[in-house]
Amino acid sequence: MVDAARARKLADRIQQIVAEMLERRIKDPRLGFVTVTDTRVTADLRDATVFYTVFGSEAERADSAAALESAKGIIRSEVGKQTGVRFAPTLTFKHDPLPDNARHLDDLINAARARDAEVARQAEKASYAGEPDPYRKPDDEEDLEVSREDQA
Repeated sequence: MVDAARARKLADRIQQIVAEMLERRIKDPRLGFVTVTDTRVTADLRDATVFYTVFGSEAERADSAAALESAKGIIRSEVGKQTGVRFAPTLTFKHDPLPDNARHLDDLINAARARDAEVARQAEKASYAGEPDPYRKPDDEEDLEVSREDQA
């Protein structure tokens, strides 16, 4: 087992190497606009999971996944050369759903804001169903003394 700090450093380095490889060296026409978002390495440094996002449609996402799968060997050998670890970790590419989830949450928040604005707009014209102040107040000094006696 390796300490967590070394595994995190290795994960960061792998992320840089993979991003650079995708940008400069991998010339697969199926590869779309891919962004490497995160990399995680197991404690024994044998397996690395690379999370990525693809800007585009579902078909472009599937094409990019196939391109990454076919370039996995080249990327792994380059990771082994540049990191200097004894065993180059096996790479697994996973689509990162986080940006899609964030976009969905933004849409929900915007819809809630629109509904709140509509309710506020309707509330401007509204009036109370009863009296504006529904609480009973003593009419004179006598009622005030009676209420004090009740409290005592």
